[in-house]
Amino acid sequence: MSNELIGVALAGFLASMVDGSLGMGFGPTSSSIMLSMGIAPGAVSASINVAKVATGVAAGLSHWRLGNIDKRLVARLAIPGSIGALIGTTVLANVDGNELRPYLAILLTLVGVRILVRFSSPIHTATEPADSAAAAMIDVNTRGTELAGMAGGVTNGLVGAWGPVVTPFLLHRGVAPRYAIGCVNTAEVAVAVVSAGSLISTMGRDGLRFDVIGAMLLGGVVASPLAAYAVRLFRPRLLGLAVAGLLLITQARELAGTTDLPGSRWIAYLTIPLAVSFAAVKPPLERWHRQRRQARTDNAASSASPSETHCH
Repeated sequence: MSNELIGVALAGFLASMVDGSLGMGFGPTSSSIMLSMGIAPGAVSASINVAKVATGVAAGLSHWRLGNIDKRLVARLAIPGSIGALIGTTVLANVDGNELRPYLAILLTLVGVRILVRFSSPIHTATEPADSAAAAMIDVNTRGTELAGMAGGVTNGLVGAWGPVVTPFLLHRGVAPRYAIGCVNTAEVAVAVVSAGSLISTMGRDGLRFDVIGAMLLGGVVASPLAAYAVRLFRPRLLGLAVAGLLLITQARELAGTTDLPGSRWIAYLTIPLAVSFAAVKPPLERWHRQRRQARTDNAASSASPSETHCH
């Protein structure tokens, strides 16, 4: 196996570890690594989406059997997401890869920032909302879901990024995590099929890297059982911050190579760890601040109340 395929297998391994632990991040993680290796953007996106079809079917069936799916929400994601995927893959197929690389780097940087913001807050364990998805979706404002699905489809077609765009949107709207992840993973199958089919029909079989696809699937298959075990050992929030840091660092190198600003790479290399560290300590600092404020409030209330001595 060549060094390139070893790198692709490693990308598939790391991406599957991330996705299995966080429920998102397969596309951005593998895209970031493969693009930095110099693989053509079209081959990267096609490989990721073919791999997503294989893994997504199993994930969708599992969520369906566990009752984590609202069919209407899946349709509201899958249909506009597929349209967005066609837009993304059309751009990818008709623009020179070298010209597109800086823009893909910017897109992956934005996805990294999105993940950083998502995991800079505590992850609360949700209570079981209801016995059925229909009951769980009552009083949940899902306005804008179609727009989020289309945006996720575009980013998926370009760099394989679907979950980091759509899942945080649904969670922010108040959808219970089990249904948000279940619906997003299930709709992703349709989006990945459209993305992969569009790229394959445009590139042709000769332009498709079957060796890259095979290496990625191999890495993903090896990682899948380990990811289920790793999620028990590591805190999801810290894993999410590590993924955000990986995306930002790798894309900072790519962007620095396309700019003429002296020292821009090293400025980014210093700024990104500081941002990730701040996101890591943000919840403890906020908790400490709330405790101090509560303590001051309690002390003020205690001082204002009459003492037991005066009562006697």
